[in-house]
Amino acid sequence: MASNSKMVVNERSRAEIVHGSENCYNHSIQLLEELGFPKGVLPLKDLVECGRVRESGFVWMKQKAPSEHYFEGTKTLVSYGIEVTAYVEKFKMKKMSGIKSKQMFVWVPISEMSVDGFNGEKMYFKTPLGIGKSFHVTSFMSVEEKENYKNKEVEIIED
Repeated sequence: MASNSKMVVNERSRAEIVHGSENCYNHSIQLLEELGFPKGVLPLKDLVECGRVRESGFVWMKQKAPSEHYFEGTKTLVSYGIEVTAYVEKFKMKKMSGIKSKQMFVWVPISEMSVDGFNGEKMYFKTPLGIGKSFHVTSFMSVEEKENYKNKEVEIIED
């Protein structure tokens, strides 16, 4: 059986790779939109490299330094390592690495996140032990996405 690092090297050899802050930012936003995730769920800073292997769904994003982000809507502090990796499919990221959420006084790794489908209202997060939490999807939306979301709700109510 191949070691995990050898498997990752093999994955990367077949990847589409993007370099540079602006290119990586655009690539990451496009990926999140394609998968059905809100744009603000991975607020990585100073990205230097992003890669994707379409056949397997393997993706990675490298930033210059680790970063933290406080999600006001969930009252949660999240830490992002220099490299964040995952296997992705529509509405789901699994086998994630490089992301931790502070729960009480302990940093807990996040290994999976998902959205409950088109126009989903909930996002689900799981630890490697399978323990999970859910939050309203608007907690991770950009300002623009929140406006569009509110406008859709108003249109539905008016119809």
